[in-house]
Amino acid sequence: MADAPAHARPTGATGVLVLADGTIVWGHGIGAEGVAAGEVCFNTAMTGYQEAMTDPSYAGQIITFTTPHIGNTGANPEDVEATNPHALGCVVAAIPSEAANWRADRTFDAWLKSWGRIGLAGVDTRALTRRIRELGAPNAVIAHLATGDFDVPALLAQAQGWPGLEGMDLAKAVSTTQSYGWDDGLWTLGQGYATHAANPNGPHVVAIDYGMKRNILRNLVAAGARVTVVPATATFDEIMAHKPDGIFLSNGPGDPAATGVYAVPTIQAVLNSGTPLFGICLGHQLLGLAVGASTYKMHQGHRGANHPVKRLSDGRVEITSMNHGFAVDSATLPGNARATHVSLFDGSLAGLELTDRSAFSVQYHPEASPGPQDSHYLFERFVGSLV
Repeated sequence: MADAPAHARPTGATGVLVLADGTIVWGHGIGAEGVAAGEVCFNTAMTGYQEAMTDPSYAGQIITFTTPHIGNTGANPEDVEATNPHALGCVVAAIPSEAANWRADRTFDAWLKSWGRIGLAGVDTRALTRRIRELGAPNAVIAHLATGDFDVPALLAQAQGWPGLEGMDLAKAVSTTQSYGWDDGLWTLGQGYATHAANPNGPHVVAIDYGMKRNILRNLVAAGARVTVVPATATFDEIMAHKPDGIFLSNGPGDPAATGVYAVPTIQAVLNSGTPLFGICLGHQLLGLAVGASTYKMHQGHRGANHPVKRLSDGRVEITSMNHGFAVDSATLPGNARATHVSLFDGSLAGLELTDRSAFSVQYHPEASPGPQDSHYLFERFVGSLV
């Protein structure tokens, strides 16, 4: 890393990350050429870089992968969680090697390039991660130019001018704009994703898409549900026109308080109707806001596939996937809401349920992709309660 006055580009550097505080990180550009501004975070998962890059919850962010050998298994058309990547770019330690996996149909570099996403390789990601841990997730600009001809002062000004995620509603930008049905199930080796797997007589779940990962929908189907997806801005009347047996609140990016301006009144109407409800990640935060709790921006957030969460009902520890930079303040939960799970990393709230109606949520990602499957039971619990 270098401080702001050290604008001199190292020989051969074709990529750069310029933090808003003036820190400059040089490296080897991979993927698409271009410039993008966003928040830099880090992800500790050892696998699943395609799933992470395509997770809509990463909209507005640049992912620093702490595992050094990102990209060595290439890319394929199955390991994606949305139609296209939503992360702005990525920072990795080693320059990705040629693909070494029988499922790959291209290199990670080629995959990034095809989607217009910028990568920066050859970086001391341990030092960058320590900086984020100490100082918090910074705003920054990532840039890749084959010529290496960067206007660093202009990039710094762009990083400093980016407004940050607080107060930013990104759910509308990543949500579907039209309702649709989903009936594909889970992936199995040699068969791929189960198609037309939904139970035609199963309970009907309407999933509100604030930035939906596909594996959430697959798990709902695998648990026996029929699924309809509606936009983030769907009104209570539009949702109830589908005659749901239950409502699901999805993950998503941005500040929950900003998304809550339009989402919270709808969720409150759902709760008042008595329709069972289950939320994860942003959906968990929105449920918290809907019952009167508050949310806050975390110092560094939780992102990875190795986060231990304690289930308070019996003390069981689940290893979970997480991806969030905001959290519900447990001290602000109202009397009809109780904590059900806590993070064993920092004690932050990882789950809640209401005591006077059928509604619960978790901060983590029980669908994984990537990550462990310790928490798949939550989909079965939710869908099973609707029968």
